[in-house]
Amino acid sequence: MNDTEKPADTPSEEEDFGDPRTYDPDFKGPVANRSCTDVLCCMIFLLCIIGYIILGLVAWVHGDPRRAAYPTDSQGHFCGQKGTPNENKTILFYFNLLRCTSPSVLLNLQCPTTQICVSKCPEKFLTYVEMQLLYTKDKSYWEDYRQFCKTTAKPVKSLTQLLLDDDCPTAIFPSKPFLQRCFPDFSTKNGTLTIGSKMVFQDGNGGTRSVVELGIAANGINKLLDAKSLGLKVFEDYARTWYWILIGLTIAMVLSWIFLILLRFIAGCLFWVFMIGVIGIIGYGIWHCYQQYTNLQERPSSVLTIYDIGIQTNISMYFELQQTWFAFMIILCIIEVIVILMLIFLRNRIRVAIILLKEGSKAIGYVPSTLVYPALTFILLSICICYWVVTAVFLATSGVPVYKVIAPGGHCIHENQTCDPEIFNTTEIAKACPGALCNFAFYGGKSLYHQYIPTFHVYNLFVFLWLINFVIALGQCALAGAFATYYWAMKKPDDIPRYPLFTAFGRAIRYHTGSLAFGSLIIALIQMFKIVLEYLNHRLKRTQNTFSKFLQCCLRCCFWCLENAIKFLNRNAYIMIAIYGRNFCRSAKDAFNLLMRNVLKVAVTDEVTYFVLFLGKLLVAGSIGVLAFLFFTQRLPVIAQGPASLNYYWVPLL
Repeated sequence: MNDTEKPADTPSEEEDFGDPRTYDPDFKGPVANRSCTDVLCCMIFLLCIIGYIILGLVAWVHGDPRRAAYPTDSQGHFCGQKGTPNENKTILFYFNLLRCTSPSVLLNLQCPTTQICVSKCPEKFLTYVEMQLLYTKDKSYWEDYRQFCKTTAKPVKSLTQLLLDDDCPTAIFPSKPFLQRCFPDFSTKNGTLTIGSKMVFQDGNGGTRSVVELGIAANGINKLLDAKSLGLKVFEDYARTWYWILIGLTIAMVLSWIFLILLRFIAGCLFWVFMIGVIGIIGYGIWHCYQQYTNLQERPSSVLTIYDIGIQTNISMYFELQQTWFAFMIILCIIEVIVILMLIFLRNRIRVAIILLKEGSKAIGYVPSTLVYPALTFILLSICICYWVVTAVFLATSGVPVYKVIAPGGHCIHENQTCDPEIFNTTEIAKACPGALCNFAFYGGKSLYHQYIPTFHVYNLFVFLWLINFVIALGQCALAGAFATYYWAMKKPDDIPRYPLFTAFGRAIRYHTGSLAFGSLIIALIQMFKIVLEYLNHRLKRTQNTFSKFLQCCLRCCFWCLENAIKFLNRNAYIMIAIYGRNFCRSAKDAFNLLMRNVLKVAVTDEVTYFVLFLGKLLVAGSIGVLAFLFFTQRLPVIAQGPASLNYYWVPLL
């Protein structure tokens, strides 16, 4: 039996993964005569987009973003909104901030105390009872105190009646506005937390409270505001620096173009210089470990072993042992040998990968429109992201004010039930739960639209993921079609048609929207499962045991591997679609068989290509990052004056 024959019952590698294509001298590149593929998925995708647009319009009609921007009092009125009685009252004031330590703060996202809009925060300690005593001598005390009371409040009520009517706070203390809310004006005196030089104060109910308790209460509500504060500050920084960000992105884009065009000259040099550097660094590490090993032989303590010192929390002790440096030296020697052997035995594969990189750089020179296409992808992705964010905000602020029963002690059986603040004090709930409040909770309603708002949020997220992956798939397919046109052109540039990228883009949209939607749908479903998994992990974090945490880590790892494997296969399937015009499943099968028939070539070529391009990314991102850091931290005043005040300079830097 000669070398080309195989037993009939032993399938060859090619039989396992299909037969390779034979050379066809008449094949001139991407097939021109093709038909629409995966029409059913295309129709579903278009229906989802139409539904997404309708959802955005309905959310636009019902939502009000001001509800997310302005603080809201207990009656659901905005603080500081123009054209309302609260126009000049821009700050939210809490009657009893000490109640914010209740567990219901995190459960209901509301502090169980009355909240009103005020024009300024209190500046001194004063209880309602003290105000009544001073009111008989000087009526100005009531004028100062009534700023923090409801409009119906009177200065002659008893403390019991005041608590029943809930018209005024029982006490006020020095505060300052923070995120449009009055928070205690804390200061430190001799290492002790104080407010107005006091460590204790009267709560207005006959009790004495410490400043530490007030700090705990403020921290309780601060947890609800931290995320919003961060978002607002990041938004402010982007608003101040957006034009500088665009300038930086433009410079980065130009540098990327230059790098890609010059890649035909520097690809091989860049790779081999870096690999020689890696070998040299590892060699220096081996020499350094050997030097440390020989130096420790002269010390008396070097006779100790790891068994003598046992497990130590001070890691530096291990560096005093000969065994440690000997182990490092052996590990580095093994790594050095592996790297050298890989470079020797895979040199031909590496040479092919470098040639392909250079050829890709030439292709960019012949099809320069491919340099501009990433900007189009960036614009489409930006549109998808902006539409998703705007729709989510309008959905979150849809509806009318909904009021819930909030009990300060958390022991009311009617807690979290809806209520009407106008008649709440006359209902049975107020009698059954003394001290309970009917406070604004959120915006909602009882209509069919309001009942399905959580479902609409899920739909908004899912279609967003689908669209994002579709835009990426469209870019990959269009670029594959353009480069395939270059690849099969025998006489370059004479055989390259005009506008190959736009032709490939139009071909992908006209014939293969369904196939691209099919592939992006698979990735969107995987990403949706990952998000659901993260959501469950966040909600059940406090109730998890070791096994459930281990299981969740395994699931995360599996979904991460699955997502990356599908993305890799999809990218190659889109190439087959761009060339041969077949449906997604057939193209994915052909791509998989092609990859498996050339698995070693693919592995080496992909890794070398990724490595060289990664060096280019580091070069561009690093240079622009350093330049941006120096600029936004006011260290380059010679070139231009950066923005004077930023909350976080890393926002434009990123």
